[in-house]
Amino acid sequence: MSDTAQESQAELIEEFEMFDNWMDRYQYIIDMGKQLPAFPDEWKTDELKIQGCQSNVWMRSQRDGERLHFDATSDAAIVSGLIAVLMRIFNDRPPAEIAATPPSFLEELGLDKHLSPTRSNGLHAMLERIYQVAKAEA
Repeated sequence: MSDTAQESQAELIEEFEMFDNWMDRYQYIIDMGKQLPAFPDEWKTDELKIQGCQSNVWMRSQRDGERLHFDATSDAAIVSGLIAVLMRIFNDRPPAEIAATPPSFLEELGLDKHLSPTRSNGLHAMLERIYQVAKAEA
């Protein structure tokens, strides 16, 4: 893991530059999602479900000392990959750092242009949850 969320974003952007087309980028996102840690069924509650996503998404957060830890899952492959992208940037970071890190990767990777409107809405709903938790814990 990189030292800061900004560094993680920069590394991610650099990795995506290796791919010539969006089909390869989508496959990379899907592959990242396949590596998410297991998310127990007992965590799949209405309270942890993210509203605004077309597919089912659950996100759990907990404070671990000075850092926030997130666990999340989805029943859709691309969305699971988007979760993995978010976890790579924001997971296990101090709340103040999370809250102060703008999601510049969205524009720099072109995700806003290449995701369907429903996936984009879901991604923004997940980001909103991460920022809400970080601000509440800061």
